[in-house]
Amino acid sequence: MEPSPATGGSETTRLVSPRDRGSAGGGLRLKSLFTETSEPLPEEPKPVEMPFHHCHRDPLPQPGLTPERLQAQKQLGAACAVCCVFMAGEVVGGYLAHSLAIMTDAAHLLADVGSMIGSLFSLWLSTRPATRTMTFGWHRSETLGALASVVSLWMVTGILLYLAFIRLLHSDYHIEGGAMLLTASIAVCANLLMAFVLHQAGPPHSHGSRGAEYAPLEEGSGEPLPLGNTSVRAAFVHVLGDLLQSLGVLAASVLIYFKPQYKAADPISTFLFSICALGSTAPTLRDVLRVLMEGSPRSVGFEPVRDTLLSVPGVRATHELHLWSLTLTYHVASAHLAIDSTADPEAVLAEAASQLHSRFGFSSCTLQVERYQPEMAQCLRCREPLQA
Repeated sequence: MEPSPATGGSETTRLVSPRDRGSAGGGLRLKSLFTETSEPLPEEPKPVEMPFHHCHRDPLPQPGLTPERLQAQKQLGAACAVCCVFMAGEVVGGYLAHSLAIMTDAAHLLADVGSMIGSLFSLWLSTRPATRTMTFGWHRSETLGALASVVSLWMVTGILLYLAFIRLLHSDYHIEGGAMLLTASIAVCANLLMAFVLHQAGPPHSHGSRGAEYAPLEEGSGEPLPLGNTSVRAAFVHVLGDLLQSLGVLAASVLIYFKPQYKAADPISTFLFSICALGSTAPTLRDVLRVLMEGSPRSVGFEPVRDTLLSVPGVRATHELHLWSLTLTYHVASAHLAIDSTADPEAVLAEAASQLHSRFGFSSCTLQVERYQPEMAQCLRCREPLQA
């Protein structure tokens, strides 16, 4: 006995005849019959880029590096290779010449190598998506690399300062003026070559905004500087400082070559250039510690951001305003916006996010819109933070 199949795509069950019984167990089997429908299965929705008023202020990122970042990666890679080669040459030349000044210059090149490797690493990490563990991505690794570079430079410089002090006390050392002069001349040429590689002709330009590309902006300026431009320009300025130090070492080597009795110029120049090296890394250390301590970006003030949010039509008050950075070029903001009951929350959110993006170059903004309550004026948790 077998009921007729149901119509309309429903499921029916029929009793199988004895001749259809399986050999294992000999029991009756139940079979489900699914009638196929003529309608095609619905396609999975494809991700589309939302309009500009959506919460994301930047276009959908494309995989890989932009042409501008590829150019920056090539420039930094070439300069880093040159720096490594000549740093090794300075170490060998300084050892053969018994010159601490040459060693100090090599230590400064070590800081250059560390900063360039950090920039290359950050460019590579910018292509990696965020994960459920690293929800902001891997941007903070750039800051940790900069800290390691500064600490290593300070350690090497401390050792060289100690050796220079011992030389001034005892004067039982000999400087090979010829080897020192040759090494210092090559160091000057190396810094000139690195400056030529890193030099960028023409004003910086941008091919659109992306997550980690923002640099500090002055109020009212246009598009933010991309990360590639920022990294190359910073390395170029650093190499110019190294060029001045190499010229100083070259002057000391010329003096020692022609006047060997003035060999004290070597430890004296070591003291001077070590102070310059430590002084040049002090701003970097300050910025790195500011980032790691979740401080507000140095180029963005609390009051201007607060006043900008209060200037948005419909906003009565702001609280829980937080500004911090993941790197020196990736700035983040979050805030609660208390609005009038007649204000449109979507319009307020779109306008506030647009103002933060265009005027301050924040890479990520998280804004919570809520109705204004009179009790907020007396709430302790809604008060602004103390002045530093």
